[in-house]
Amino acid sequence: MRKAILTLVAVAIVVVIAGAVGWRLFNLRPMAFAGGTPVALADYHGADPTGVPADLKSADVVKRGEYLARAADCMVCHTSPGGPQYAGGLAIPLPFGTLYSTNITPDKATGIGDYSDADFLNAVQRGVRRDGTRLYPAMPYPSYTYMTDADALAIEAYLFSLAPVRAENRADTLQFPFNQRWLMGPWSFVFNQNVRFKPNTAQSPEWNRGAYLAEALAHCGDCHTPRNLAFALDNRKKFVGAIAAGWHAFNITSDRASGIGAWSDKDIAAYLSTGHASGRGTAAGPMGEAVDQSFSLMAPSDISAVVAYLRSIPPIASSEPATIAPPAPPSPKQGGETADALGKRVFEGACVGCHSWTGISAILPYATIAGARAVNDSKATNVAQVVISGSKRHTPAGIVSMPAFGGIYSDTEIAAVVNYVTKRFGAEPSTISAKDVAALRTQTSY
Repeated sequence: MRKAILTLVAVAIVVVIAGAVGWRLFNLRPMAFAGGTPVALADYHGADPTGVPADLKSADVVKRGEYLARAADCMVCHTSPGGPQYAGGLAIPLPFGTLYSTNITPDKATGIGDYSDADFLNAVQRGVRRDGTRLYPAMPYPSYTYMTDADALAIEAYLFSLAPVRAENRADTLQFPFNQRWLMGPWSFVFNQNVRFKPNTAQSPEWNRGAYLAEALAHCGDCHTPRNLAFALDNRKKFVGAIAAGWHAFNITSDRASGIGAWSDKDIAAYLSTGHASGRGTAAGPMGEAVDQSFSLMAPSDISAVVAYLRSIPPIASSEPATIAPPAPPSPKQGGETADALGKRVFEGACVGCHSWTGISAILPYATIAGARAVNDSKATNVAQVVISGSKRHTPAGIVSMPAFGGIYSDTEIAAVVNYVTKRFGAEPSTISAKDVAALRTQTSY
């Protein structure tokens, strides 16, 4: 009996190891869809797709690092609301506890001031801190692993040029077994192959630049690609859309119905660089932050490169909004009526002044909701989130804000107004409940 049990355990271990090796060998890399022949950067004869735009090539390392840190969106995750930049403390709610981002200012006691170049590369590309502790993939090192050493070290030089901030790192509250960081070692063996970006000789220099920006720096897949059961990106469903930080990151494949295949290059570029595309919608939540703190600060040539890369993503249909409703009637007596009219009352009291009864704002294009993907999404996740937490955007027109109503209205009132909005302005009404709103509150601060 004992021998049989030991045999079964041995077989189980072999199966697990074989499965891990299989995953490592056959797990799709983010750019595998493109085919062609990826080559080492040193063997690539085209324009170098890594680093900074041409007008910054001769800038000092700190200036280059600042651009790359912005492109990698480091500040957003490593800054708590109202706190010092890069000093950490941002709460990242998860179903099994809360993670807190760390201080990455050059403070020697609480930040990264004692990190060597090798320490920094280990953290950014491999997910291993200076003390050997494994990082969770909330830090997108499986994407940053494609970043070149030179670019990662330029970011380090920029961070070390900042004023040190003494800010103790907050302890995570993850439940067992998720609080066992050593498990990230086997996870990384399978899902982080620790390889640098390889240009694709079958693609254009612009495509390769866009691929480097979108995959190695901006890590678009971390929000827009679903994750498998092990919480790794499932690149067989690349960019098909997912829930990230409690918000719906929409399908950005080239599918014409549920993705961005029907968007013009101008639409995509406008959305990335300003957070608004006429007739398409306005960015809010994590995407609004990504636009304001990252994409809007990129060179126009880099935005064009990202657009070129996105255009090449294979179309995958999803359940996201495929039909976009026209503007609503100008009369409040038409369209979007609800049984108890609670949603209409809330909308009339808090929303109509900016958004109007038609959904086309007479005040500012950013406030137009007619045609937006969010109000045409019957799940209504993003509509509920923006009502709860509001939105503050830094746009070419200045700061544009929507108040947070999470502290003013009850879960029932928010659910009612969300369902009213999607019925009046969308193609398919939502049926979000007060319970759903209460759950979304746990993933949002206001």
